[in-house]
Amino acid sequence: MKIYNFMLAFLTVFHFHVIAEEGQQQPKSTYIIRMDKSNMPASFEDHVQWYGSSLQSVSDSADMIYTYHNVIHGFSTRLTAEEAQLFEKQPGVLSVLPELRYELHTTRTPEFLGLGKSDTLIPASDRLSDVIVGVLDTGAWPESKSYDDTGLGPVPSGWKGQCEVGDNFNSSNCNRKLIGARYFSKAYEAAFGDVDNKVESKSPRDDDGHGTHTSTTAAGSATAEASLFGYATGTARGMADKARIATYKVCWLGGCFGSDIVAAIEKAVEDGVNVLSMSIGGGLPDYYRDPVAIGAFGATAHGILVSCSAGNGGPSPGSLSNVAPWITTVGAGTLDRDFPTYITLGNGIKYRGVSLYNGKHSSDLLVPVVYAGSVSNSTSGNLCLPDTLVPTKVAGKIVICDRGSNPRVQKGQVVKDAGGVGMILTNTDSYGEELVADAHLLPTAAVGQKISDAIKNYLKSNTNPTAKISSGRTELGIKPSPVVAAFSSRGPNPLTAEILKPDLIAPGVNILAGWTGRVGPTGLDSDKRRVSFNIISGTSMACPHVSGLAALVKAEHQEWSPAAIRSALMTTAYATYSDGGDIEDVATGTPATPFDYGAGHVNPVAALDPGLVYDAGVQDYLGFLCALDYSAEQIKLATNMDLTCNPNKHYNLGNVNYPSFAVPLQTASGRRGGVGVSSTVKHTRTLTNVGAPATYTVTVSSKLSSVKILVEPQSLRFSKAYEKKTYTVTFIAASLPSGTTSFARLEWSDGKHIVGSPIAFTWT
Repeated sequence: MKIYNFMLAFLTVFHFHVIAEEGQQQPKSTYIIRMDKSNMPASFEDHVQWYGSSLQSVSDSADMIYTYHNVIHGFSTRLTAEEAQLFEKQPGVLSVLPELRYELHTTRTPEFLGLGKSDTLIPASDRLSDVIVGVLDTGAWPESKSYDDTGLGPVPSGWKGQCEVGDNFNSSNCNRKLIGARYFSKAYEAAFGDVDNKVESKSPRDDDGHGTHTSTTAAGSATAEASLFGYATGTARGMADKARIATYKVCWLGGCFGSDIVAAIEKAVEDGVNVLSMSIGGGLPDYYRDPVAIGAFGATAHGILVSCSAGNGGPSPGSLSNVAPWITTVGAGTLDRDFPTYITLGNGIKYRGVSLYNGKHSSDLLVPVVYAGSVSNSTSGNLCLPDTLVPTKVAGKIVICDRGSNPRVQKGQVVKDAGGVGMILTNTDSYGEELVADAHLLPTAAVGQKISDAIKNYLKSNTNPTAKISSGRTELGIKPSPVVAAFSSRGPNPLTAEILKPDLIAPGVNILAGWTGRVGPTGLDSDKRRVSFNIISGTSMACPHVSGLAALVKAEHQEWSPAAIRSALMTTAYATYSDGGDIEDVATGTPATPFDYGAGHVNPVAALDPGLVYDAGVQDYLGFLCALDYSAEQIKLATNMDLTCNPNKHYNLGNVNYPSFAVPLQTASGRRGGVGVSSTVKHTRTLTNVGAPATYTVTVSSKLSSVKILVEPQSLRFSKAYEKKTYTVTFIAASLPSGTTSFARLEWSDGKHIVGSPIAFTWT
C-alpha cells in the first residue's frame, strides 16, 4: 500500500444522544447509573442480571443503553425525573448522574493534540459552522457517516458553491456538512481520453478513498464506534468537526493535472471557502511555473489560508515540495499509538512488528520461513515483485520480503498468490526503523532494520528456520511521541534557502478517517474487502490536520489573515517533549532539526491565543519575488498582478516577515581570506500584538560558538491590540566547511505567551 501525502486516529469515548420520545407525559433523559459491585445480592448470577432487575423495579419500559465493567461499574439508561429519584433509593446504587453533553474530543488525534483538555478554549460551534474547508483531492464518498450533518444549522449565507451532478452522484448527495462538491477532469481527459465510467466516476464521487480520508480528517463529523477491523476503535471526527466541507475532485486514476488544480482553486475562491487543503505533491523549480503555487497565491490574496503536504521524499535532504512562503507546508509526525504484532522464531526469540491484518492466522504452530531472494526467479526477488516467487519453494511458508519498489501490501499479495501463508516485511537502510501499519491480505509483520537484520541472521545460521506471526492489537501511550516520520520530506528549501520549510509537522502516521466504498483498504484490485474507515499514512494525512486546526483559529479570530493564522500555528508549536528532550527523527533515532519539523509539532490550543503574530500579505510576497530578481513578466505569471520592482529599492529575502529564520552562510572556500573570516547577516521582522497590552522580552537559545546572535531591541512594549513593533536580528558567523548546519531558537515572551521561532544556519 502506498504512503499517501496524508490518516486520522482514535479515542474511546461514549456519546449518548438525548432523543425525545413521543407519546409520553413525562419526558425521559439519559442517566449513568453507578453501582456498587461488591453489594450485588447473592441471588443474582452476574452483575448484568442484577442491573436489569434493579432497573425493572423502577421502570417497566426502560432498557440499558450500555453496561460498564472496567473504568466504572453500572449502566446507562433513559428515565423520567421521578424514576431517577426512585432509583437513587435502590440498594447498591452509588449515584444516578444526569447525562452531560460534551463537545467530543473523539479520535486519538484530537486527544493527542490536547483539544479535549481545553474544551472551553475551542471556538463556539456556531462560529465554527460558518467556516468552510475546501479540499482538493479525489472527491468524496457522500455516504460516509463522517459527512453526517445532524445538528448543523443552515449552510452559511455567503456560500456560492454547488453540488455538481455526474456519474453516481446527484445534488441530494450534498447536505449541511458536505455543502459543495465539484469535479475537474478536462486536463485529465485531454491527456488520457474520456473518463472510463467503468473504473472511475466522472463526478465528485471518490473512487480512490484519499479524498474522503483527507476531507474527513480536516472537518469530518463525529462518528461513534469507528475502527478499521477493530483497530483504533473509538469515535472518529475531524479537527474542526462543526465546520463545513466542500470537495473539489482534481485527482484521477491517471494523476492530478495542473490546469484542473488551478481551475478548482479558482472555483473554490468564488464559492467562498475559508481554508483550502491540498495534499498534492510535485511542482516546478520556480514559483511562476508551479500551478499549485500560482493557485495558492490567488487564494491567499483573497484571504484563504492554503495548507499543503510537504511530500513523502524523506529522509532525503531538500526533498520538499510546496515551499512557496504563502503556502503552509506540513510534514508528518507520529501519534502515541501503535498496532503491534509479534514474530516468534524457532529459537524462541520474539520480535515486535506492526500490522493491521485482521483475518485468520493459519496456525499457531511454527512454519518454515524463507527469504524471498532465495525462492525467486528474479535478481530482485528479495522485493517480492509480481510473478517473481517460485510457488513450489514458497507454498506453506512465511516469506521475508524487503521493502521498496512496489507497494507494501502488494508484496503480501504476491506471497499469497505463490502459496505463502505469511510475510515478514523487512526494512533496509533506506527505511531504517520507520514502521507503517497496513491492512495486509495475509498474516504480516513489518519490522525495522535492526530486527530485519537479526531475523535474516537467524535464517543464515539455521538449517531449518521457522517462525509464526501473532494477531495484532491497538496499543496506546507509545513513547517518545511524536517523532518525525522517516518518509516526511525534509529541508533545506530547494528553491529559496532563506525560507525555512516545512513550516511545522502534524499527525500523519497511521491515521483513521473516512473511506470510499469503491475499493478495499489496500487499494488493490484483488482486495474485495469494504470498510467505512481506513488507516493510512503520509504527509497527505498531516496536511488536513493543519487545515482543520486553521479552521478552528479562523473561527476564533475571523479577521485574521492567512499569514496570521499560520504564524499562530507555528510560533506556538513545540520542538521538545515534556521532559525537555528534543523531538526525535525515526529515520535516525537521533534528535530531529528544524529542517525536519520546521517550527515544531502543532499545538492547537496554544495557537488560539498566540499573543503575537508575524503578519504578512500580498505586498510582502511581491517584495519576496522582487528579492528573487523576478522580472515583471515572471511576477505576473506567479501572482496575476502587475508589478515592476523598484530598481532603487533594496529587496532582501531576510526581511520577509516569516515566523522562522533560515540563514545561508558562505564557507571558507567561498570567501577571500579563508578560515576565520566571518560574515554578517541581518534579518528584520515585525510582530503584531493580538493579545492584551504587554511587554515582551527576547531570549535566544543557542549552543553555537560559530554564530553570534544579536537582537535589537531586546524588549517590545505593546500598549494596544494590533499594534506593530519591528526588531532586527544580526547573525555574525564564522566561516565553516560547506554542508555544515547548525540551529538555534528565538523566543519572545510576556510571561504568559511564548512566541517561538526556529533558526537554521547552512554553510554553502
